[in-house]
Amino acid sequence: MPRKLFVLAGEVSGDMHAAGVIACLLDRRPDVRVFGIGGERLRGLGAELAYDTRQMSIMGFVDVLRHAGFLKKVIREMKALIMEEKPDVALLVDYPGMNLMMSRFLHDLGIPVIYYIAPQVWAWKEGRVRKIRETVDRLLVIFDFEVAFYRRHGVMAEFVGNPVIEELHEEPLHSSSDFRMAHGIEEGAVLVGLLPGSRRQEISMMLPEMLGAAGMLAGTRNAVFLLGRAPHLDYRWQEYAPGDSRIRIVECPGHDVMKYSSVALVTSGTATLEALCFGLPMVVVYRTGWLNYQIGKRLVKLKSISLANIVARGLGSSDQAVPELIQHEANAAGMAREVGLLLDDPVRAGLMRKELLEARDKLASASPSKAVSMVIEEYL
Repeated sequence: MPRKLFVLAGEVSGDMHAAGVIACLLDRRPDVRVFGIGGERLRGLGAELAYDTRQMSIMGFVDVLRHAGFLKKVIREMKALIMEEKPDVALLVDYPGMNLMMSRFLHDLGIPVIYYIAPQVWAWKEGRVRKIRETVDRLLVIFDFEVAFYRRHGVMAEFVGNPVIEELHEEPLHSSSDFRMAHGIEEGAVLVGLLPGSRRQEISMMLPEMLGAAGMLAGTRNAVFLLGRAPHLDYRWQEYAPGDSRIRIVECPGHDVMKYSSVALVTSGTATLEALCFGLPMVVVYRTGWLNYQIGKRLVKLKSISLANIVARGLGSSDQAVPELIQHEANAAGMAREVGLLLDDPVRAGLMRKELLEARDKLASASPSKAVSMVIEEYL
């Protein structure tokens, strides 16, 4: 009888990270049956998915409340599925709002809970630590500073390394001249990256301002703008910048933006960590709805919100390696100004690139996916 693994990866990045783990696991244990919630990468490995990550892409306090009925339905159905299938072990990946609810349910059933990519309770909602301590059997973290934080709270976290490093090792590398030739970009043009996010809410908030900044920069520079698109999102950027013929946009994968841009506008999130790994000088930006912002600023304890700054300068530091523009400051004029300052000061941009590449070493590990898969095997 095959052993069973329940997986809950509710976001696109979680599906990617979970798929790396499951691929390693199935290489050694092809008999394991995987089921739960994930995306196209997990499905491609044969996982049986009750819900897709595209259905679960809900962010912000207001949006969670708006979709509360749907989320309750998902939780109810997942509990019924777990009761029916009785998995041998559960792998919960990031997505703390739902995963911490499920960890209690799984724990009460006696099913071992492995939590990979821990909730960022060091940023906000520190009270969740008690739930982690009570319901999670193995907490596998991706930042080295998290080990000491959780230890102070009585949780023996294990640092397995950061999957972003692992995934970037698999990236093909082409020369800048080859990239420019493939897209018809002359050598004299400066490449400016635009990374508006991987959720529709982020796109609608950030892309109009980024394109506004692009228009301002295009008025004074020979610039081509590389727009990074999440593959699961379908939209036309022209809808967000009607009639601005000054902007030359090349749409390409996000990692190509990070490889070839001189500087980039990056929406706060995992993308800032990936950009750090490329040593990409960046301006981090973030906007959300008014109510979400008012609630969030009262709960978040950090002085910097971007992972790039937290990894580079430390958890409690008020110093920043890269500039951040938050909420009302994240407007087209502010973005254009900050990008222009970096383009006009190659020494500053070079020092930023050097610091980011040095910070990358803090994330290194041979193979987080293999390490996590070996932990799972202990319970199968």
